Amino acid sequence: MITSTIKKFVGRLFTPAASAGPQRIGRDQHGIDRRNVSRHAVKVCEVLQQQGYEAYVVGGAVRDLILGLEPKDFDVATNATPEEVRALFRRARIIGRRFQLVHVVFGQEIIETSTFRAPANGEQKTDEHGRILSDNVFGSQEQDAARRDFTINALYYDPHTELVIDYHQGVQDLKKRQIRMIGDPEQRYREDPVRMLRAVRFAAKLNGAIEPGTSKPIQALADLIENVPASRLFDEMLKLLTCGHAIDCLKQLREAGLHHGMLPLLDIVLEQPGGRRFIEEALDRTDARVRAGRGISPSFLFAALLWPQVDARWKQIMAQGGHTIPALSEAADSVLDEQTEKLAIQRRFSSDMREIWFMQPRFERRQGKAIYRMIEQPRFRAACDFLQLRAAAGEFDSVLAQWWMDLANANDETRAEMIEETSRLPREVSEAPVRKRRRRPRRKPVGDGPAGGDAAPESLG
Repeated sequence: MITSTIKKFVGRLFTPAASAGPQRIGRDQHGIDRRNVSRHAVKVCEVLQQQGYEAYVVGGAVRDLILGLEPKDFDVATNATPEEVRALFRRARIIGRRFQLVHVVFGQEIIETSTFRAPANGEQKTDEHGRILSDNVFGSQEQDAARRDFTINALYYDPHTELVIDYHQGVQDLKKRQIRMIGDPEQRYREDPVRMLRAVRFAAKLNGAIEPGTSKPIQALADLIENVPASRLFDEMLKLLTCGHAIDCLKQLREAGLHHGMLPLLDIVLEQPGGRRFIEEALDRTDARVRAGRGISPSFLFAALLWPQVDARWKQIMAQGGHTIPALSEAADSVLDEQTEKLAIQRRFSSDMREIWFMQPRFERRQGKAIYRMIEQPRFRAACDFLQLRAAAGEFDSVLAQWWMDLANANDETRAEMIEETSRLPREVSEAPVRKRRRRPRRKPVGDGPAGGDAAPESLG
């Protein structure tokens, strides 16, 4: 009898909160300061609530606010349908095929607003591997929480009451820095293989660990990443590399067997001592910028990741007799073509990447007019930053690289003085020898005869 009573008592202690309803956590426990919540997200919630709908700030923003981090963006979840949401806001549009969402626009900020959804029930359209292709079955808030991927992302914050609604002990997992899947991990990974990448990213970002049951299926299901559309894979790869813990992410991706196919050439690069040094330097600097709250250019980041392979092919083509710029262009095209098969690198990014790469040979020479032309290039500063990476990796003379960076940071008067000084340096110091153009022999005037008389032009005859 006593044993039975103890078992019942212990069972109550460890019963998931979802079975007895959600936990409603007050401000004194979750610690979110309402002033740190986007006023536009608060506005969306207020408008929806005034019309009789439920509305909450949800997901990653709530997670980051509890951790004391500044969210990159704010999402709202509601029981209003996309059409009902759109009707309440002047600047709102419905987007998405697989998941219908509403983008409510406030100047430069977009509040992504989704309708509560029901979990997968076997009726959703899937591919042969179980990945959900269409999922617009609406449901309740509790069902919406159940269909979210990890417990730390299934948190709902009401700006009016300042309560956090927690169905799956997500706040508790957050305090333990534990990444735990809601539902059966294998099934959830099959529904959306990108969740495996997200698990790694969150573990690295939170300096935590993936719960054993959540991590167990990953290695066996890693090949499912091959079925993810290239555009989604690019977006997720960008998030991995700009989360502030890119090196840790790559390390965990390799340990989990998820790195194959993400950046096909990255595996080759990381096995080469020189390439590995360059990549690690680039990611280390990227992490430092993210942690300092500074902006990151996707073009610059991917230019750095792919540079070792571009550089290797460029040198190979040059060794076969190719000329500098055409050889670099051919190398860049071949690498980008291979990457685009897997990652849908947008054309605007690849165009910027090529500009950064093509300016690198021009840094080797310092001539007055050429320097002025360099400064006028839109990607001059980015190319200088890239040059610093190359110098740090031992690819380029550090003194010359610093001269270019000083030039980039200087005002017009100082720049003119620096450029003037280069003209007084010995040629072997200031620049590589310039090939002189061969003079063409001067043509004889038409009509020169033996007497040497000049014929008048036809237009004057």
